[in-house]
Amino acid sequence: MATTKTATVTFRIDPALKEALRTAAAQEHRSIANMVEVLIREYCGREGISIPEQAALLGDDKSNNRT
Repeated sequence: MATTKTATVTFRIDPALKEALRTAAAQEHRSIANMVEVLIREYCGREGISIPEQAALLGDDKSNNRT
């Protein structure tokens, strides 16, 4: 999945959670940012929360014309 634009998210978490996140990312050979994205996608999938495609968020009409 290639994305053309990203958004910055800044938040504070307990240092122990950050270390656990760093460890999980390292075990899967991912960046911390990518690991957070994977965890969010997995959670949304389990909870039935849809994630709109980036083109839809940007109002790109091309995303609606797939054949």
